[in-house]
Amino acid sequence: MVRFGAAPDNACEMDLDHIFISRLKLLIIMTRAYLEGYPLGAVRKAAIVGNARYIAAESVDLEQLIPLRREQPARDGMDFDHVFYQRVKLLASMAQTVGLNYPMGEHRKKALIDNLNMICGTLGFTSGVKKVEFLKVA
Repeated sequence: MVRFGAAPDNACEMDLDHIFISRLKLLIIMTRAYLEGYPLGAVRKAAIVGNARYIAAESVDLEQLIPLRREQPARDGMDFDHVFYQRVKLLASMAQTVGLNYPMGEHRKKALIDNLNMICGTLGFTSGVKKVEFLKVA
């Protein structure tokens, strides 16, 4: 039997930081899929809106924890600054507009791409490097 996942030495219980980062990466992937022109069905739009709302609410909470995290050693790389959380809130807001079918002009798309690149650079996350075929199905 093939076993997937972390080695037993590296396994740990998932906490809210892990969930936040995972959902942020999912939001990045969904937003990049929109920018690449992949179709958005009703389920994908609802997922974008729901995920964006969660990310926006959690970034407010996590941003308030910055002074406390500075006093303690950083866990799992969650030592982001205020600018990062502001960018994440902007991403969440722009993703909600995508999911709610609001118009997105060229200047907004450019701002969204710049914001995505900054967030991905901070996270060290590279999505959209190659085409993902399953995103063509809405």
